[in-house]
Amino acid sequence: MSLSPAERFARLRLARTDRVGPVTFRQLLQRFGSAGRALEALPDLVRKGGQHGFALPSVALIEDEMAAADRTGARLVVLGDPEHPPRLAALDPPPPALWVRGDVALLSRDAVGVVGARIASAGGQRIARGLAQQLGEAGFVVVSGLARGIDAAAHAGSLPTGTIAVLGGGVDDIYPPDNAGLYDQIVEQGAVVSESPMGARAQARDFPRRNRIISGLSRGVVVVEAEIRSGSLITARLANEQGREVFAVPGSPLDPRSKGPNELLRQGAHICEGVDDILRGLDTLRTLSEPDVEDPFGGGDPDGNEDPAFLDRVAALLSPTPTPRDEIARALDVPVAQVAAALLELSLVGRASLLPGGLASL
Repeated sequence: MSLSPAERFARLRLARTDRVGPVTFRQLLQRFGSAGRALEALPDLVRKGGQHGFALPSVALIEDEMAAADRTGARLVVLGDPEHPPRLAALDPPPPALWVRGDVALLSRDAVGVVGARIASAGGQRIARGLAQQLGEAGFVVVSGLARGIDAAAHAGSLPTGTIAVLGGGVDDIYPPDNAGLYDQIVEQGAVVSESPMGARAQARDFPRRNRIISGLSRGVVVVEAEIRSGSLITARLANEQGREVFAVPGSPLDPRSKGPNELLRQGAHICEGVDDILRGLDTLRTLSEPDVEDPFGGGDPDGNEDPAFLDRVAALLSPTPTPRDEIARALDVPVAQVAAALLELSLVGRASLLPGGLASL
């Protein structure tokens, strides 16, 4: 079932609200049933948490973002849309809102991520391009990050069969600029995706989130060349956490760019000496439970705790170490739902951080 235009607008506005990250976004929808009702309730929730002067993003600000998207031909996909990719919707937590240029349907097809070093060897780029081409011929979309080196080679190899570029900045932020021609080709023949607002320029903090989308869209991730401390290894770690398969192309121990893949192999990644290794490895991938494409937040229970003293009791049990909500509920001898509601209110005033897996911390 498609969401109404008003609800889609409200979900984008909620996603752009200060202190509403993906975990809080999902919990607000589960509690109130719609983004519209959540937005109406937020000022009250924040006041109960002890903060005053809270302001939602203005309607005009969101209208400006929508207008910028119209000018560039970008399409909004929010959590609950039928077009929201099932693999991303199954993440904990799923991304609330995506902007897409190009073919939105590619995001729901079987995909493999191919990532690696920006300053890649000629041999590494040749391997990435060849693997991407063969994966495309085998029916897979290839996902990467539009960076120089391995990413660009993977996109180039899979252009004829379908490729997705995930950006750290806005979907209209072409970075690096020297990949502008490749970007235009991907918009024409594939898809460009971003979780960031329109017009946002990529910053260092955006790339782990970008990498999470790359791995989240993929059934498996292949690392061709990467140093030990690199975004590619972050993508591999995220893929492993998400239940995806990780593949690594082995390399010479004399080349620093081989240290990352070789370390992944020591940790149990699949060896990748050709596309057949990837296809065999993906046969072992456990089936992901994919949520219904209809809106999963149709109900909602807006009732929550209104006692500031109870909020203080919950906050007192938090520490910098992530703590399960059910442990807090046992300590207070109250239902977990009551603790979850209190943590949601505490997170909105900066007194708690909501984390995946039902965890919370100071």
